[in-house]
Amino acid sequence: MKRRALLSVYDKSGVVEFARELAGLGWDLLSSGGTAAALRDAGLAVTETADFTGFPAILGHRVVTLHPKVHGGILADRDVPEHLDDLDRYGIEPIDLVVGNLYPFDSEPSIEMIDVGGPAMVRAAAKNHAHVGVVTDPSEYGAVLGELRASGTLSDETRRHLALAAFQRTAEYDAAIAEWMENGKADGGLDDGDFPKNFTLLYEKSLALRYGENPHQRAAYYARRGEDHLLSGVEKLQGKNLSFNNLGDLDTARALLADLMGSEDRPAAVIFKHANPCGVAVAETLAEAYAKALASDPLSAFGGVVALSSAVDGELAWEISQVFTEVLIAPEFSPEAREVFASKLNMVLLQAGPLEQSKLSARHVTGGLLLQDGDRAEDDAEYRIVTEKRSSRDQTSGLLFAWRVARSVKSNAIVLARDGATVGIGAGQMSRVDSSEIAVKKAGERVRGAVAASDAFFPFADGVEALAEAGVTAVIQPGGSRRDAEVIEAANRHGVAMVFTGRRHFLH
Repeated sequence: MKRRALLSVYDKSGVVEFARELAGLGWDLLSSGGTAAALRDAGLAVTETADFTGFPAILGHRVVTLHPKVHGGILADRDVPEHLDDLDRYGIEPIDLVVGNLYPFDSEPSIEMIDVGGPAMVRAAAKNHAHVGVVTDPSEYGAVLGELRASGTLSDETRRHLALAAFQRTAEYDAAIAEWMENGKADGGLDDGDFPKNFTLLYEKSLALRYGENPHQRAAYYARRGEDHLLSGVEKLQGKNLSFNNLGDLDTARALLADLMGSEDRPAAVIFKHANPCGVAVAETLAEAYAKALASDPLSAFGGVVALSSAVDGELAWEISQVFTEVLIAPEFSPEAREVFASKLNMVLLQAGPLEQSKLSARHVTGGLLLQDGDRAEDDAEYRIVTEKRSSRDQTSGLLFAWRVARSVKSNAIVLARDGATVGIGAGQMSRVDSSEIAVKKAGERVRGAVAASDAFFPFADGVEALAEAGVTAVIQPGGSRRDAEVIEAANRHGVAMVFTGRRHFLH
């Protein structure tokens, strides 16, 4: 019995060569529209679907393959006598292979790019994969032809593999359309600012990781299809494979770096370790910024992730090479810098620009997903000084810098800064006083004259008193505690300037 292949593709890469090979193996070719024209122009004998069904394409090509003779030929279970009787009764010829890829909705979203016949054909073939092969990706052409040449047919395993790929393709296609409609980008779509009732996104495996948070946990990195993501435009220049923890630190470090670059005209350096910044600085030169960030907490910087705002030269590379660094990312590395780092075989060197924060932030919990708006720095126009002592220009600059850093520190967070650099960071404590004490201990003598940022309000005056007694001269915090008056009174008593922002920045 003659075998029949139905070819209807938007992406015509390799389809003529594929069809020519099929014809050479004795297959009949069935096609429509542009695909049929391409095959015919290549000198191949092809039957138009209109001739196959006896019904022309209508509605401006919206209805072409949606016909019982097409779908009956695809969906018929050859092991069910009743199905075979129906084929015979209605003069339907079986279709053994469907080759289809869909309109490029992902890159050209519009109503007319919502494919109907293509997904229906692909799903029909995938459902009946016990008897029908389905190819949705030109990259599969070679393997399919190789198997057909070798054995004359596709194995059960191959048909199942192709069917799985087909269902994944239609699922991602529908998800892209649903998101577009939900976000109000389609005519008549929803745009009420609320979160969608159903949240469907497609992620594809982008990178195999060495392991998860711990060596006994398997891990992989999945990137959202069709969107910029953490590793978009990133070129790995050297080093071992990235780990789960590397990527987590890299994400937050690059977001903080982008935030600083949006508010500062000076080069910036960020050092992250275990999901928290341990050193952040801005300065007149990148080398100075890195040195100040490292000085913030050199012990914690060991084995950290470093993100830099501008090109790394040979001299700075040598300085960085003196400290064990897991990952270093910067927009550019000079040849001299590359030569310095070449001896650090395990150090991961990444070349890329800074990454802006995502509009949405998500976290997996048992059986579910927590979704929220991304936390971005607010306009400082509404900030207000609430103490008798007003902050100086230098103090105000330091407070705004510390406030931006605090957004990237796990709560409860206290950030001490001076001269455009962090000098002490207290993170992840259940008590704000404990975070204050840790930040002061990290800063040592540098606490005197420093400014402080707190990601949330001080519930009692003791936190501000501890900072003031250590030598902090100004504090920025959201305010909003029932005891704000007591906190302000403590600041006044110690001669500390205090700014209320009106917005907290918890990070858990």
